[in-house]
Amino acid sequence: MIMSEARNGDTVRVHYVGKFPGGKVFDTSLEKEAIRAGIYNKGRDYKPLKVTLGAGQVIKGFNDAIVGLKPGEEKAVVLPPEQAYGKKGSHPMAGKTLEFRIILVDIIETS
Repeated sequence: MIMSEARNGDTVRVHYVGKFPGGKVFDTSLEKEAIRAGIYNKGRDYKPLKVTLGAGQVIKGFNDAIVGLKPGEEKAVVLPPEQAYGKKGSHPMAGKTLEFRIILVDIIETS
């Protein structure tokens, strides 16, 4: 069986760790990472993030990093503000460079 690559239009599930340059974790879907980083929230359900690629559900650079991955593959990306929340604006992450480690868990539905 040939494993397909994620592409725009597919619905996928990913685990991720988001960090600021320098290594401070600001968000993750992995419970162990959240505990290790001191950002664990017991009210949160730590599970893969479900995303329809190309539908504008996540920041552009995050979406683009998933495209082309096969289930089980992992990718580390550094996103400049233009690929994240923009150079300026009202979002608290605007103007920030963000680093993500993304693991494609599976492709649920293909377009």
